[in-house]
Amino acid sequence: MTKENIVEKVDEFLIDDFEVAEEALVPDANLKDALDLDSLDFVDLVVAVESNFGVKLTGEDFVNIHTLQNFYDLIERKLA
Repeated sequence: MTKENIVEKVDEFLIDDFEVAEEALVPDANLKDALDLDSLDFVDLVVAVESNFGVKLTGEDFVNIHTLQNFYDLIERKLA
């Protein structure tokens, strides 16, 4: 899966499932603040990643994930 495919899929479920405005989906957007995701949303985000990409994420995976770009990169690493 290419980086572009990852970005497209992530953006799609953030818009559809988390009701994030498309214009908010910029690589340097802060997941917590700019995208208005709370701790329960992060649990749902893990489930969405597992169902869309077939990879498992843990809380430790999110330690250094602050921006949407960090999140894209995390999924790319998990798929490698």
